[in-house]
Amino acid sequence: MQVKSNQIDKGRLQINITSEINNFPIQNASIAISYTGIPQNVIEQVQTDASGQTEEIELDAPPVEYSLDETSDEQPYSEYTMQVNAEGYEPITIAGAEILADVKAIQNIRLRPNDEQGEREDIYVIPAHTLFGNYPPKIAEAEIKPTSETGEIVLSRVVVPEFIVVHDGSPRDSTATNYYVKYKDYIKNVASSEIYATWPEDTIRANILAIMSFTLNRVYTEWYRNMGYDFTITSSTAFDHKWIAERNVFDTISAITDELFAAYLSRPNVRQPILTQYCDGRKVSCPNWMTQWGSKSLGDQGFAPIEILRYYYGDDMYINSAEEISGVPSSWPGYDLTTGSSGDKVRQLQQQLNVIAGAYPLIPTVEADGVYGPATAESVRVFQSVFGLPQTGVVDYKTWYKISEIYVGVSRIAELS
Repeated sequence: MQVKSNQIDKGRLQINITSEINNFPIQNASIAISYTGIPQNVIEQVQTDASGQTEEIELDAPPVEYSLDETSDEQPYSEYTMQVNAEGYEPITIAGAEILADVKAIQNIRLRPNDEQGEREDIYVIPAHTLFGNYPPKIAEAEIKPTSETGEIVLSRVVVPEFIVVHDGSPRDSTATNYYVKYKDYIKNVASSEIYATWPEDTIRANILAIMSFTLNRVYTEWYRNMGYDFTITSSTAFDHKWIAERNVFDTISAITDELFAAYLSRPNVRQPILTQYCDGRKVSCPNWMTQWGSKSLGDQGFAPIEILRYYYGDDMYINSAEEISGVPSSWPGYDLTTGSSGDKVRQLQQQLNVIAGAYPLIPTVEADGVYGPATAESVRVFQSVFGLPQTGVVDYKTWYKISEIYVGVSRIAELS
């Protein structure tokens, strides 16, 4: 890739590095950033702090209009290569990380400790975004799966899984790798691969709801496992959605996923999440399905997420909420925890923050007394700042589940349950 003269806007990048073994942050990791295709020309050299994070780096990007104009044939993102080194860990190179104008790219990287054979390098090359590159269109399926066949449905209710197994290829490709991926991370990855993070927020919400409902249909019906496969979903656009190992995600998409992750789409008297299929609407047409560029146009016109979805899927489409979220110690209490709150939920929150502080020393420990005072509010505020949430000092829905996620990761209780 030659550096183009049209890189006149700016995007932002933050890199977060943790250990694959215990999910603890890795301090003093060194990252060299270059234009993809010119790896010897390092344009930024950064290091991670005690939280395993780099500062936000400003990088050149094409004009934001390229990602907002359906008729544009210009690549709307710039591509960068990251070479990561940390003492005691295997190096990793990621080529093709996408930087869009006016949004923050988030690159999460988990490093593997050096083994006895010595150092080896993992290299990942991120392919083109689905709206810019050429990928096979979705093969149409029934949006509601038959439930009368014995063994077809193994779940009695909709459950948000902690992890799903992604087969990185078409279903019959036995050479493809299976990846064990956190559900929320999977949704963020797919949405970052299939829509542009610069689009209106309600367009992003509608698309994320469609991605989550489709995914939860695969989970609920055990679609691939009932065919004898050992995975939940594939990365093939012909069968499922585009998921890309080690790709970066974007802050707008990440925040909306954290807000909506327990939701899915349903129709009256249908228990399973709806298999909401879609296409781009430019290179591929798909009557009766949502089109991504069409959803962007409706978002521009001020349509709400459910209005966008009903425009394509019909007026009997509803947003529902899963009855159970797997992999969390306790569900959100249903109201914000803030200064003056007290009780068992506050004590549990304080205990979890103290465990997290063992891995992230910037976060102050607090007395686990069940009373939400100024010290707890400050610990929450620092947690929010480390993990990219609004720094309110209040534990809302998104903060509660982010604390649960990080606590489970660093305490490894998921492996013991």
